[in-house]
Amino acid sequence: MGHPCARPTLGCGARSAAWIDIDDEVLAEAMRLSGARAKEETVNALREYAERRRRAPDRPKHLRATRDRDEESFGRPHAVEKGAS
Repeated sequence: MGHPCARPTLGCGARSAAWIDIDDEVLAEAMRLSGARAKEETVNALREYAERRRRAPDRPKHLRATRDRDEESFGRPHAVEKGAS
């Protein structure tokens, strides 16, 4: 049987049970920095972190694409895609 998701991703819901040793001070700091109140929330914050890191290489491209646009022309590409003028 294959993976339960058509496109396996970090957020697809597939989980594995793992016992790992985590330094209590490091875990406490991660919880504080992420705003998590529970260990499971801290692990979920790792998913968000991984997603941000995955998207990071695209940021310069998006910034270059928007850097020189003024307010009037900013929405134009979207309007063109939607068939508006």
